[in-house]
Amino acid sequence: MSDSAEVAVVKPGRLSLEQYIEGVLKGDRVTLARAITLVESERLADLEISAHLLDAILPHTGMSRRVGITGVPGAGKSTLIDALGVYLIREQGENVAVLSVDPASPISGGSILGDKTRMERLCSEERAFIRPSSSRGRLGGVAPRTHEAVLLCEAAGFSNVLIETMGVGQSEIAGRSISDFLLLLLIPGAGDELQGAKRGIIELADAIAINKADGDNKPRAERARADYSNALHLFRSPVSGWMPRAVTCSALTGEGVRETWAMILEHRQLVAASGQLAALRSRQALDWMRELVSAGLEQQFRRDDRVAQRLPELERGVMERRITPFAASRELLGLFRANR
Repeated sequence: MSDSAEVAVVKPGRLSLEQYIEGVLKGDRVTLARAITLVESERLADLEISAHLLDAILPHTGMSRRVGITGVPGAGKSTLIDALGVYLIREQGENVAVLSVDPASPISGGSILGDKTRMERLCSEERAFIRPSSSRGRLGGVAPRTHEAVLLCEAAGFSNVLIETMGVGQSEIAGRSISDFLLLLLIPGAGDELQGAKRGIIELADAIAINKADGDNKPRAERARADYSNALHLFRSPVSGWMPRAVTCSALTGEGVRETWAMILEHRQLVAASGQLAALRSRQALDWMRELVSAGLEQQFRRDDRVAQRLPELERGVMERRITPFAASRELLGLFRANR
């Protein structure tokens, strides 16, 4: 991997299955980018080759550290990832793949995909790969094919995969089903500290980091850290034996970045030694399978001829309040079942 971390421009067309497999396993980032584009595709023609590609690379996956970084908008997730990535590459001699997710516009369906612009230092590193993706309207904080992208990055030889969720608050629970370690990033002085993130996301986090703990913010950050540390002790201890922690850091100055990564490694050692890492990965695989089944059923439903023919009229009826959503959904499901 000799080029910079600049995301490769994916040319039109598709490679052969053998070319995808060979390029990914060699760590070629242009091929890796094209492979992620392939698995993200909703074209029927791409589904089969995507499945064969994932089957082929599966034995070469599972060895990376999967770290999810979530939090409120403006907490500095991209800036912290930039600092973490540079630390891992320059001081630890490792490589880093970053999968960042931006929310899609409910109006145009488009996405800015601007996270990479806030990772200026990491973009210039040869051992970094940064892939922004659109959420495509999906809730949960991650893109529809983030699971697959993680596997492809692992097969390409990346030992650290950082997954940045799109920053929509309490709905970012899907980051838990993809990562081994979930870091919840918050900022001080943003209102009632214990209301900044609700219990649901706090209970899922392996650690809370109070970012922007620099300058005049330091005392506020320390107070927020103490508040969250006390709150974490009220929750039930995880099966893994890991007690979630609250720490402070500054992505801007780099203070606390080394210690945050050391905490992630400590967690990794604990869960790996206890067998909880293998159990976690198994649950993630099962969740992924169920998610794919649901997505596949929805695709079949929408491609059903009778459903497609009736759907526009029923949608208009619901919007004009001539029919209830309940009755419309029952009719559509009845049409779908009848064709089965």
